[in-house]
Amino acid sequence: MSSTETQMSTTETWKAWEGRIIDGKFPLRQWLGGSDHNVVFLTERPGSEPRKAVIKLIGADPADADRQLSRWRAATQLPYPALIRIFDMGRCRLNDASMLYLVMECADEDLAQILPQRALTPAEVGELLPPLLDAVSFLHSKGFVHGRIKPSNVLAVGNQLKLSADQIVSLAEPAAARTRRDVYDAPESAAGIVSAAGDLWSVGVTLVAALTQNVSFEHEPSAGNPGLPESIPEPFRGVARECLQLDPKRRCSIAEIKARLQPEGRSVPAPRELVPAAKSRLKAGPVAVAAIVVVLLVGLAVFLSRGKNTPTQNPVATEQSTTQASAPAPAPAAPQVHDSAMPSKKAGASRGEVIHQVLPEIPRSAKNTITGTIKVAVRVEVDASGKVTSARLVSSGPSKYFANQALSAARGWEFSTPVVNGQPTSSAWILRFRFKRGSTQASPERASR
Repeated sequence: MSSTETQMSTTETWKAWEGRIIDGKFPLRQWLGGSDHNVVFLTERPGSEPRKAVIKLIGADPADADRQLSRWRAATQLPYPALIRIFDMGRCRLNDASMLYLVMECADEDLAQILPQRALTPAEVGELLPPLLDAVSFLHSKGFVHGRIKPSNVLAVGNQLKLSADQIVSLAEPAAARTRRDVYDAPESAAGIVSAAGDLWSVGVTLVAALTQNVSFEHEPSAGNPGLPESIPEPFRGVARECLQLDPKRRCSIAEIKARLQPEGRSVPAPRELVPAAKSRLKAGPVAVAAIVVVLLVGLAVFLSRGKNTPTQNPVATEQSTTQASAPAPAPAAPQVHDSAMPSKKAGASRGEVIHQVLPEIPRSAKNTITGTIKVAVRVEVDASGKVTSARLVSSGPSKYFANQALSAARGWEFSTPVVNGQPTSSAWILRFRFKRGSTQASPERASR
């Protein structure tokens, strides 16, 4: 059997698991992706009201299962706003196979979904780096490394940028044999070396990927210099160059990256350490806490307001964070219903008209991420009674969240039915939604069958 056939067979097996319950409390609601070694489902945490989460299932290697569970337990002791939360973990059996499970916070989007469509602008990267560096700095200060910084593990959750937390490793853990999985892993990781410097290598590759959509650069070993594209602007080219030194001892520090990112002429230097400063602000009171949150939220605009230009498939979770934004977007809020300006059924009896339109109700926090106008087009099929029978995206715009909001609202529209030879008949419409910070608008257009 070919690898493609094997993958298809595995996928069919996993999808057949939908509806099962893990450890008596976590239902497998929807298959989100998988590889030969792990699979991810949407699930719900127990409680008075269902709380959406994702659950990752991996094969339980008897020689490594206890160590993996220990790593996950250690990660739960690292509460930090810019790290994906881990809710639960344990062992289970499916189809007579022993497995480990991990229940985590559900993300809306990730950087890996955006980059196939377009590179980020320098301004966007300038907004993304500070919260990313803050999360890495926090881990290092606690004696941990992330170990797998890459676009698929840079996530947007609501109004916040976060890093995955399911592969965090303690620096105190003995070195283990491993292979270098891809260019995002530092070269020395092939020898089992895990260090803070390895995370800085991964930051450098992620930075290059974000700006160029390409990480196929070549090193010049004699000069110890990565062959970075000339198109990368400063200060990002200098940051990437210093992160991508083959010798880990020559790589820059997080404090040095922050200093490079400071605007020219700044009179006060950037703080050298994140954690002591953050702790002092947290003790200062609610106003200071709000200021910290604002800084962390800036990176979200990169994803929610300027994300993908076209719809993407749910990503496969091969060695990627399992909290990817391939999980469904947040449930649409209660829509706004508008009837007063619509003509009656009788008035449009011959050609069909809109008699009931629904506009998505967008929270202010989401509206604040919009730059310019987000346009989404939805085609609806309408039966002879005037009800929408199906809806699909014609143009999704740059954000899956707003596209899903428009799609949900479109299903609630109603129409007077066209009359052909004295009989009501079905019709099709294109509904064009326009999302701005100050308003949400929609306009209908008859579509050909």
